[in-house]
Amino acid sequence: MKEKARTVLFWFILIQPFLDLYWFYHGTLANILPFTLPTIIRILAVATLVCLYFSSQNSWQKLSREKWLLIYIILLVVYSALHLLHVQHFTSVSPNNYGYTASGEIFYLIRMMLPLTVLYLTNELDFDQKQLQLVIEGISGLFSGTIVVSNLFVISLKSYETGTISANFFEWFFNPNIGYSHMASKGFFNFTNMISAVLFMLLPLMLFYLFTSFSWHTVLLNVVQALAMIEIGTKVAAIGLIGGIIIGLILFGLHKYLIKDVKNGGKAFLVAVLIEVGSLLILPFGPAIQRYNYEIYLAKQSDHDLTDEKKELAAGLQKYPSGEKRAEFLRYFIKKNYQEYALNPKFVFKSYPYQYDPEFWLKIMNEPGQARMENRHIEKAMLNQVVKTNNNKLDKLFGISYIRENNIFNLERDFTAQIYSLGWLGMLLFVGPYLAVLFYGAYRWLRYKSARTYLVSSLIVASGFILLAAFSSGNVVDFLTASFILAFVEGNLLVQVRKKEAIQYKIANLS
Repeated sequence: MKEKARTVLFWFILIQPFLDLYWFYHGTLANILPFTLPTIIRILAVATLVCLYFSSQNSWQKLSREKWLLIYIILLVVYSALHLLHVQHFTSVSPNNYGYTASGEIFYLIRMMLPLTVLYLTNELDFDQKQLQLVIEGISGLFSGTIVVSNLFVISLKSYETGTISANFFEWFFNPNIGYSHMASKGFFNFTNMISAVLFMLLPLMLFYLFTSFSWHTVLLNVVQALAMIEIGTKVAAIGLIGGIIIGLILFGLHKYLIKDVKNGGKAFLVAVLIEVGSLLILPFGPAIQRYNYEIYLAKQSDHDLTDEKKELAAGLQKYPSGEKRAEFLRYFIKKNYQEYALNPKFVFKSYPYQYDPEFWLKIMNEPGQARMENRHIEKAMLNQVVKTNNNKLDKLFGISYIRENNIFNLERDFTAQIYSLGWLGMLLFVGPYLAVLFYGAYRWLRYKSARTYLVSSLIVASGFILLAAFSSGNVVDFLTASFILAFVEGNLLVQVRKKEAIQYKIANLS
């Protein structure tokens, strides 16, 4: 049964790119059932894995000996019950309580438990290095290949906005007037930031296979992934590509010349350097740099002369210093001038509607233009205002609920986002394990020579990369495609850093 479970998990992780296809989350396919098809498939798959693994009596016996794990499971259950009880009662300015439903919140908690289950099972099922390589290269090829090919034929979905791109990679060099939103490609996938984070995570592992299994197909996969990371057009992908290759080269040098567990790699080193140089030459023509320049332009525009608007605002506030008349004037003024103040209409009309709290938006309008342009700043400001209105000290421990936080706006900064939705306790219980595994792997690497392998180093760096991306741009931990792949990588990290112990344990059992 353990072998069957390993096979199911192998294919389950490998199909994650297919489960992130755009059409599963938009249009007819998204509305067939109460929950999206990929989520249902994932729940069924994890349930199958659990049944297969625990069909063996040895698995139950092993679990019963892991006291800390049992305590953690109990804490998860107790926290979840307290969290659901806490978020039921909420004071807000929103007439629909920001769309909160108990069923939606329960479903979210279950979703958050799924990757943690996969992390545990991956560690227990003990994948060999060849299987790990097949999964990593397969995921990279599916994501990157789809992005590159769809870009080439100009059928890729835009990374920003909706619709398909207007120009492929080759047109970047001949038409400088293509807007970044018409260039940036995400293939046929749903979440741009999530794909960027996953590709960033895969980069050190793909370089590891380039250096240790040098062949035409590892070269091709690395080149295609680099091109995909440029074409997707996000800062995480662009900076991650340049910085990731540099770190990958340093990691290779460390293991070749200091730790000395890598023998060859000269050709691979040259290929990696060429990919780095090529990326540096292409990036100025790509969407990431164009978007950066456009943001600078918008920031300057947001600080344009607002003299007339400020005069109108001052006169109105002087005329209506308080009461409902003041609120009516502010609603009128905000609706009329939000564009002049460079406010994101999604925030003003949908996330935290100005009608319900015009004083909040007055405060935002009085901030400098650059602050008004910074999405994460406004996202946090809206959430802080919601927390302030609720005025419950327990929000720090148990959060305001994922449903509310997501319906306001999905804060593009993981860890902080989970503190808002789940509270500090929930963030530590649901997200903390990923950090704990990373730190544990680093600790084992530093302490034990047997754990100081090139693969372990690459797995540690890969885990660090995606968690850094999660903090930088968000949309990782709460999204199952990324969190399942992260769980699989970290599960294999645990296997590798404790490999010697596992072998000794098996020998002891056999004897």
